[in-house]
Amino acid sequence: MASIIVRRLSKKDAAGIGRIDAAITKEASNLDYKRIVEEELKRETDASFVAEVGGDLVGYMISYITHGNFGLNSCAWIAMFGVDPKCMGQGIGKRLAEEIFKFYKKKKIKNVLTSVRWDSTDLLSFFKALGFDRSDCVNLQKTLD
Repeated sequence: MASIIVRRLSKKDAAGIGRIDAAITKEASNLDYKRIVEEELKRETDASFVAEVGGDLVGYMISYITHGNFGLNSCAWIAMFGVDPKCMGQGIGKRLAEEIFKFYKKKKIKNVLTSVRWDSTDLLSFFKALGFDRSDCVNLQKTLD
């Protein structure tokens, strides 16, 4: 595989993110990736990176900082993450996470959080390998009718 280039998210990445998400879920998403990317680019304090191999977008990690929610100090959240299924297992996700961690260390953010379904064994294993563990926070869900 050609070398992995990790760079900051840019406006042109929205279509590639949508393509990767559809490849992972095996269905078209109703998310507006163009709007998500545009909103993310407005917040310079947040860290969002993409990975390219041979000029093709093969992965993304979008994160943001929250400031003091429900008793937490400022922390970062990994909100969206994906690697093209054809490129999984080649260190792309790890490289993206390393860039996120480096970015937030410089900002003196000590905690990075994410939500993962406990039955998503591959994704859970990935985040555990990066050093994530259960947090003191509880993710709650309410389904609206």
